[in-house]
Amino acid sequence: VQLQASGGGLVQAGGSLRLSCVASGRTISSYAMGWFRQAPGKEREFVANIRSNGGSFVYAESVKGRFTISRDNGKNTVYLQMNSLKPEDTAVYYCAAASVFTTQPNRYNYWGQGTLVTVSS
Repeated sequence: VQLQASGGGLVQAGGSLRLSCVASGRTISSYAMGWFRQAPGKEREFVANIRSNGGSFVYAESVKGRFTISRDNGKNTVYLQMNSLKPEDTAVYYCAAASVFTTQPNRYNYWGQGTLVTVSS
């Protein structure tokens, strides 16, 4: 599975962005999908994930109530809607696919290249 993330950019605090992750090479319908992020000088951290059928999801406490993960298996795409952005959300955002529903990055089999989100104060 090849994953291509897009939608990042520069936005002011309080603004919104929608990230997309398009998969190719194989359908993602049997994979749990996750979003992670890595800020400069920090470790990669979990943001959100969603089951293969879209039936359930988990969010990091830091984004709960502001971010929404969704998927369209027909389009082989996963989304991350980010609202009320804060400067501390600045990071490179990665999408990933896993055979199990997990928040642990080392359980994800496939990773996209990342898209940079910068939130100015």
